[in-house]
Amino acid sequence: AGRIVPAMPAAGAVPDGEGTITVFLADDVRELRELIRVGLEEDADFEVVGEAADGRGAIEGVDLHAPHAVVLDLSMPDVDGFQAVLEIRSRRPEVAILVLSGFAADRMRKRVMEQGADGYIEKGTSMAQLRDLIRRAVAERRGASDHSAV
Repeated sequence: AGRIVPAMPAAGAVPDGEGTITVFLADDVRELRELIRVGLEEDADFEVVGEAADGRGAIEGVDLHAPHAVVLDLSMPDVDGFQAVLEIRSRRPEVAILVLSGFAADRMRKRVMEQGADGYIEKGTSMAQLRDLIRRAVAERRGASDHSAV
């Protein structure tokens, strides 16, 4: 089973688009997760609410924490990022999914987007760009869920 690394509790969902953006991180490299956490949380708009080292942990962690966004790697043990994207999208349609990978975008972007990801980011992208992409994906996902509300 996947191992979820607990984090501080989320400040709560922010359905009106204001406040902290909660993020769940999934990558099998602990040091990379730590760097992303620090880079995101340099900005007061972001709070990392949990982490996982594999796809199963990502699926379970997103179910548990209900973040606004998940940033996950494609190449992870147990359940890979492709399967995690499918599972998270089917379980949590309101969550923005951003795939962060070392694979060149031209090779993988189309496939992950077809599976339900909201964005594809190559490793090495600046933290400012990553934060902007997360903000955009969360805003678009919130807009989509606002329009589908009855």
